[in-house]
Amino acid sequence: MPHSLINEQIRIATKADHAIKGETLQSLWSGYGEVVRYFLSGVNACAQSVVVKWVSPPSKAHHPRGWNTNRSHQRKLHSYDVEMYWYQHFAKQCGEYSRVPEVYGVYQYSVESHVHTVMVLEDLDAAGYQLRKDQLELSEVKQCLRWLANFHGRFMGQAPEGLWPVGSYWHLDTRPDEFEAMPAGELKDAAIDLDRRLRESPFQTLVHGDAKVANFCFSEEGNVAAVDFQYVGGGCGMKDVAYFLGSCMDEDDCEHYEKECLDFYFAMLQQSLVRQQSEIDFSQLEQEWRSLYPVAWTDFYRFLQGWMPGHSKINAYTLKLAEAVLSM
Repeated sequence: MPHSLINEQIRIATKADHAIKGETLQSLWSGYGEVVRYFLSGVNACAQSVVVKWVSPPSKAHHPRGWNTNRSHQRKLHSYDVEMYWYQHFAKQCGEYSRVPEVYGVYQYSVESHVHTVMVLEDLDAAGYQLRKDQLELSEVKQCLRWLANFHGRFMGQAPEGLWPVGSYWHLDTRPDEFEAMPAGELKDAAIDLDRRLRESPFQTLVHGDAKVANFCFSEEGNVAAVDFQYVGGGCGMKDVAYFLGSCMDEDDCEHYEKECLDFYFAMLQQSLVRQQSEIDFSQLEQEWRSLYPVAWTDFYRFLQGWMPGHSKINAYTLKLAEAVLSM
């Protein structure tokens, strides 16, 4: 896609006179594009800088784990359509309690039979969320859990129209190749039931779908914002919570702080629902979702067993939760 076309759309979206390409912040998974900072000038420019997520599908995808199937390719393409729709129709509903980038403009073009997507977003670094972390203190874990609780509370009961019907990148329907690669056994036999229990929970919300620590941005004051909404969709909030905790704590900390983290999350979720003036019976919701926390963890373990059976997240804590779930 011509750089001049991207530059033109940035200027239209931001009312800037000039947009100058800065550093590349990230290459998208499997070579599907990049995330770049642009600097703006002009008296009417909406900001001094923006972050542009440019999706440019490769003619031949490369997957670091070798999962180069057409199904994988189509899933990635659809994930960017979902993210585009999310920013256009849902992001503004998040507000201050579950901070996300403001969207200035979203565009799609067909170039040489490929659909290219350009998302012009707020620069969260410039907004004060300039810190990235891979290991967290407990207080920082709780800030992210606060974000998730407010996100889940805000979208409780909302239909995932235009998003993934089932959020998260690892749910069973979207990962048949990995399911086939699983070794035979009790976990594989239980896969359909695990998925059913999460889908059939009477309390459904929108889930971020990839709520790992790398997708949170931190401020010096300890506040957080979240990015990367390719896999946002319907689901039980425990999918996000289990996946997030596994992304930032080792097995010992998961074991030691499980109750404290879940207690904090549910306290924040209740506050969020009160702000929404929700009529949901919170005691029933909490009881249901607490029972689904180990189910969500075991469901992700099911995905790992097919995708990367030697993954470090398959540890003693994971095996303990799975054993309890599979014995029910």
